Amino acid sequence: MKKTILTVVGKDSVGIIAKVCTYLAENKINILDISQTIVQGFFNMMMIVDTNEASKSLDEISDDLDKIGEEIGVRIQVQLEDIFNMMHRL
Repeated sequence: MKKTILTVVGKDSVGIIAKVCTYLAENKINILDISQTIVQGFFNMMMIVDTNEASKSLDEISDDLDKIGEEIGVRIQVQLEDIFNMMHRL
């Protein structure tokens, strides 16, 4: 299993989750865990996904999600679990 961390942050609007999840499903990326919250109009979502069966490379996925983020007014960041863990350890 190739776990990848997705974070989505920005001003809340209709369809953010739908747009991101549709892209993931179309590219054979399975959602393993998801957490989202809205604080005073700002949307924050963190997902752990399995990209092992993905139809695209991680770089292509990241580029595609950057474009989707621009379209819907959020920032979407993609990181492999190992890199995420190394960046956030004490």
